[in-house]
Amino acid sequence: MTTSAPPRPSGRRPNPYDRRSPHGRTPAPRRTPPRVPRRPIPLADHRRRATALLIAALIVLSVFAGRLLELQAVKGEALAAAALGSRLRTQDIPAERGSITDVHGQPLAVTVEARNVTADQTLVLDPAAEAAELAPLLGMDVAAVQERLTGERRFVYVAKQITPQTWRRIADLELPGIFNEKTTRRVYPAGSLAANVVGFVGAEGEGLGGIEFGMEDLLRGVDGSLTYERGGGGSAIPTSEQSRVEPVPGTTVRLTLDRDIQWVAQQAITEAVRGAKADSGTVVVMEPSTGRLLALATAPTFDANDPGAAPASDRGNRALSEVYEPGSTSKVMTIAAVVDQKKADPYTAITVPPSLPRGGKDFHDHTPHGTLNLTLAGVMAKSSNIGTILAAERIGGDTLYEYLKKFGIGESTGLGFPGESSGYVPPPKDWSGTSFPTIAFGQGLSVNSVQAASVFATIANDGVRVPPRLVDSYELPDGTVEQPETGEPVPVVSRKAATQVRKMLEMVVSDQGTAPMAAIPGYRVGGKTGTAQYVDPECGCYRGVVASFIGMAPADKPELIVAVSIVKPRVGRYGGQLGGPVFQRVMTYALQVQRVPPTGSKPPSLPVDLGGAG
Repeated sequence: MTTSAPPRPSGRRPNPYDRRSPHGRTPAPRRTPPRVPRRPIPLADHRRRATALLIAALIVLSVFAGRLLELQAVKGEALAAAALGSRLRTQDIPAERGSITDVHGQPLAVTVEARNVTADQTLVLDPAAEAAELAPLLGMDVAAVQERLTGERRFVYVAKQITPQTWRRIADLELPGIFNEKTTRRVYPAGSLAANVVGFVGAEGEGLGGIEFGMEDLLRGVDGSLTYERGGGGSAIPTSEQSRVEPVPGTTVRLTLDRDIQWVAQQAITEAVRGAKADSGTVVVMEPSTGRLLALATAPTFDANDPGAAPASDRGNRALSEVYEPGSTSKVMTIAAVVDQKKADPYTAITVPPSLPRGGKDFHDHTPHGTLNLTLAGVMAKSSNIGTILAAERIGGDTLYEYLKKFGIGESTGLGFPGESSGYVPPPKDWSGTSFPTIAFGQGLSVNSVQAASVFATIANDGVRVPPRLVDSYELPDGTVEQPETGEPVPVVSRKAATQVRKMLEMVVSDQGTAPMAAIPGYRVGGKTGTAQYVDPECGCYRGVVASFIGMAPADKPELIVAVSIVKPRVGRYGGQLGGPVFQRVMTYALQVQRVPPTGSKPPSLPVDLGGAG
C-alpha cells in the first residue's frame, strides 16, 4: 500500500481569514447542527382586536340596556312611586270640633286655630342651638326640645297646639328643619262654669269627660287631608300637584243649661259647701213641664282649661254619678202614693207615738216627743218618720214599690250622661223585716240628685213624670237644626193627688214646718227637707249625713224645681238649715231670669197638729 508524503510547507504565513487550507486546498465545510430559526412574535390582527372590542362593548351595552329595561319597564312604576313617595307628605287637616253652648247660644266650649311645631331631624343643623332658641318660646325644657331635634327621623312633633302668635315668633327665627302644621285647640271661655257637665278633652283633642266624652262621635267631625311634594328644604313645591280632602266639621251641641242660672247655682253651692266644711254638694234646676235642666252645679269643681290641676273626683258630675239615700225628701213619694190610692188626704188624722216597733227595731223621729195627733199634712210638715211609716202601711210594700219605680227610682234618667248611676230600690222579695219602714221614710234606697229633682218635678207637673233633658238641639255642619229624641211622659199619680201633695209641701216652708228659711217673699213655695245617713263608699258604712232641700215655685203653678244636697257637712246638719238658704238664693234668681211672676194667690192653711194627745 502506497503511503503519500506529507505536504511541504509553502513558506507563507497562513492567512487566518483565508478559508482555504494552508496546504492550498479548500477544506471541507464544517458540519454544524442546523439552527432552528426563531419564530417571530406575530403582531395582533387589528381586525380581530376590533371585533373583540366590539363584542365587549356590546356585552356592556346589553347589560346597561337590560338594567335600563328592568328599571323602566319592569320596576319603573314602583321606583317612580318610591321616588315620589320620598317627596310626598300627607298632612291631616283636623276637622273643627263642634261647639258646646248654653240654651241661649253662649259658648261653653269652642275650638280655635292653633299650630303644631314639627321638625325634620335630618335638616336640623345644630340641635342644641336651635333648642336653646325654641324652648323659651314653647315654655319647655331645653334638654327636652333638643332630644326631639336630634336623630334621623324625617317627622317628629316638638310641641302641640301653640297659638298662631307663638308660631309667628318661631317662624321669624328661620330655624332649619323646623316646620308647623295647622291644628285646633279646645277652649272653655268660662273656665269652671258647667265644667262638670261640659267635660274636657285630652292632648289629642278627644273627649275625656262629660258631654265632650259622651258625644265624641257627634262633636269631633271627620278630618280631611292635604298631600303635596316637598323640596329639599322640606317646604312644599309650589308648582307640584296637591291632593286635598276637605274636613267635615263636628256638630254643635246646644245644652238646656242657662249660663247665668248655672253661675248663681255654682256660686251658692260652693259657698255652702265651704261654710259647712262639707265634702261636696250639688244643685239641680229643672223645668217640670219640659224636663229641661237649667243648671247642674257641683262643688268642688275644676277649670276645664286645666283639668289635670284638679283631682279626678272633682272632674265628674256628682249630680248624676253619685247616689245617696234621700231621707225625708223621699216621703213625698210615699205620701203621694197613699193619697193617690185614696187611703188618706191632707186632713187625715195620724196618731204618732214616741216610738214604733217594727221588724224587731224601734223607730223614732229625729226629735224626741210624746204622742202626737197629726194630720197627714202635719206628718209632711214635721217630717215624721213614724207618721210616714203608719201612712205607708195603708197601702203595703208591694204597692209602695210600684210607685217608687214609676217615679223612676233605680232607673236611668235617660240623659245618657257618662258615668251616671241609676240608684237602687230593692224588690219586696228581698226586703228584711225593717226594709218596708225604712224605705217608707227614705232609707234603704238610693237616688242621684237629678232623680230626686225629677220626683218633685213629677208632683209639680200634675203627677206626670217628664224625663229630664240636657240637650236642647243639635246644629249639623250644613246648618240644619235637629231636636233630640225625648222620652215618653209617665203618669205616676193623679192630678188631684199631685195638687194635694203640693199644698202639703207648702206647709213645710211655713212657720209650722222644717224649712221656713226657704220661703221667697211674694211667691208661694213648697218643698221638703231631708237629712239622711250617708253611706261612705270607702267603708260601706254610715258615716256623716246628706242634708238636702228640694222645692218648687210658684207652688200653685210650678215653673221651676231646685234641688240642693250637701254631703257630709261638719258645720250644721239639717237640710232646712243648710239646703234651704241655697234653694232660696238660686230659686229667687231663676224666677227672675225666667220672668216668672208671682201668682198672687194665697197659700193654703192646712191643719198640722190636731192636738189632744199627750
